[in-house]
Amino acid sequence: MSIGTFTPQPGAAPFFRQVLAQTRMETTLLLRNGEQLLLALVIPVLVLLAGVLAVDRLDVSLSHRPVDELTPGVLALAVMSTSFTSLAIATGFERRYGVLKRLGASPLPRHGLLLGKIGSLVAVELLQLLVVAGLALLMDWSPALTPRSVAGALVIAVLGTSAFAALGLFVAGALRAEATLAVANLVYVLLAAGGGAVLPASSYGGFGEVVRWLPSGALGAGFRESFLLGTFPLGPSLVLLAWTALGTLLTVRTFRWE
Repeated sequence: MSIGTFTPQPGAAPFFRQVLAQTRMETTLLLRNGEQLLLALVIPVLVLLAGVLAVDRLDVSLSHRPVDELTPGVLALAVMSTSFTSLAIATGFERRYGVLKRLGASPLPRHGLLLGKIGSLVAVELLQLLVVAGLALLMDWSPALTPRSVAGALVIAVLGTSAFAALGLFVAGALRAEATLAVANLVYVLLAAGGGAVLPASSYGGFGEVVRWLPSGALGAGFRESFLLGTFPLGPSLVLLAWTALGTLLTVRTFRWE
């Protein structure tokens, strides 16, 4: 009998197909989880709607129209919810139940697993962008769209995702699952309320100087500079790059697969 008569031939699928399958699985699991869906879509939409209505009703002084001022901040909040909170919680419980250990022993190499998680983050963030931006446009959002601002927003989105994903993996790899759940949610609430993501740092008085150096403050400021001023947010980009480096260093030193 000649070699190659029988099909299919046993063996691992090509690396790209493995990563694509892992990305699809990660995205499906995230969107099927009610808590994660709440963080990813429902809360940002509610913050945008409630924020615009509150500013109009309370006559809060802003430098631009409420929907123009708040939409970039809500986009920052959406990125933070997915790349930090959802990623940290999901990874923490995957460690607890031994999922990461088993995936680490599969034909998909560990860097392929990380690429699958990154692909899932990108897919969910694109969905968030469509939902939040679509709602904002219905509310008469008028972003300053120039080549520099679009490039700046993309850079900020990538750096913000990288920074918060690195910090999320650090938390998930260093703490127990229950502690990760508590810490990730607490940090999310604190940064959403007082971290400069939704509102500019100038809204926090003297504490605004500290807010500018937080990853949430830099993410929100970067989107606001891009969509309000039409400029490239160099300062916020450098802050997020520093947080990415710090988060990556901490993750490499402390992350445990089981």
